[in-house]
Amino acid sequence: MRTRVLVMVPVLAALHGCRQVAPTANEVVALRVAQMPSAPGDGVWNTTSEYTAKLLPQDLVDPRLMQSSTQEVRVRALTNGSELALRLSWLDPQVNDLPGPGRFVDGCAIQIPRTIEANPPDPQMGQAGRPAGIAFWRADWQAAMNGRKDDIRSIYPNAAVDHYPFQAQSLEPGSTVQQEMAMRYAPAAAVGNRRVGPRRSPVEDMIAEEPGTLSPDPAGSSRGKGERTADGWSVMIVRRAPEGWGPKTRTQIAFAV
Repeated sequence: MRTRVLVMVPVLAALHGCRQVAPTANEVVALRVAQMPSAPGDGVWNTTSEYTAKLLPQDLVDPRLMQSSTQEVRVRALTNGSELALRLSWLDPQVNDLPGPGRFVDGCAIQIPRTIEANPPDPQMGQAGRPAGIAFWRADWQAAMNGRKDDIRSIYPNAAVDHYPFQAQSLEPGSTVQQEMAMRYAPAAAVGNRRVGPRRSPVEDMIAEEPGTLSPDPAGSSRGKGERTADGWSVMIVRRAPEGWGPKTRTQIAFAV
């Protein structure tokens, strides 16, 4: 998938105790549950309604798209009062989960206002002076969490590696000298590039005040999981609810694929 698309829709927090929610044509309903789901396939997702969000091409900044390849994303939402869980599902016949130069891996993001207010920040990554919280999931991060080693041999199986100095038998594995030597061959990690390397979660929290200003959120605590379906992806992202969130509260949320 090589498409970036987004849409902004209302989100409503439903009352505690509801077991079924009638399908809604114009908003996402976050049903109150006692226990949050642990995976996109958990049965509790079937207790809430599904909203189909039509997606728009990202044509504001480079790389611009004049025609989107992902037409829509299906959304379900749950809440325990303090957290908001969203499941995004979309069609994608091809798996793109290998990182590398010039490659776009499959991924999705949700943008949620940090505080409930009458006029939320712009859906295109917020606006100057009004930052927006963004939770970002990537398929390559998920593959790494599932046990795949994203090293040279895994990403480029036909590559021939003769020797790395940090793998020399004279260096004790895990020693300070060995780790310092290994860092010389990991330039992304050496400069603090969080896009690559070992991960604790396939989801990362970020902050933005407009396109081009994305930066890591040091206070981020979002978590999630993505699963491959028969015809695409199903991704669950759980993050803190906005300040002021409560029953029958409405706000707006944006999605990107």
